[in-house]
Amino acid sequence: MLVRCLYASRPVAALQGAAMDLILAQSRKNNPALGITGLLCVSENLFIQVIEGGRDEVCDLFNAIVRDDRHQNVRLLTYEEISERRFGNWTMGHVSIAKLNPALLLKYFKRVELDPFDCSGAATMALLGELVATAAILNRPE
Repeated sequence: MLVRCLYASRPVAALQGAAMDLILAQSRKNNPALGITGLLCVSENLFIQVIEGGRDEVCDLFNAIVRDDRHQNVRLLTYEEISERRFGNWTMGHVSIAKLNPALLLKYFKRVELDPFDCSGAATMALLGELVATAAILNRPE
């Protein structure tokens, strides 16, 4: 059975380039063997991630993220059984929140600010879905 999990969290310390690169490298190395795909949106003070895969693998990964000392205020936004993957082309796609079009943010949120803690999980998932559909700003692994 496939599931999709969307969560948001705050980094304990502001993320710099090297820390972000390490997180992406670990995800892209470990996820294929687990059958995990997804998308990570990140800024210096925010993580938003959607992960897809088998129920056990997604739950185990989410629980590891909750215990990870790099995260605080981890909030589950949505969790659902799915019939197909939406993010299947990425072992872990990456979007820099700083590169998001303000008009796109205003389409889904009450201000030109990505704040998953103050909106529905459906709105955040719709934004991620649109990013995948346009795919122009996604950083694909080499």
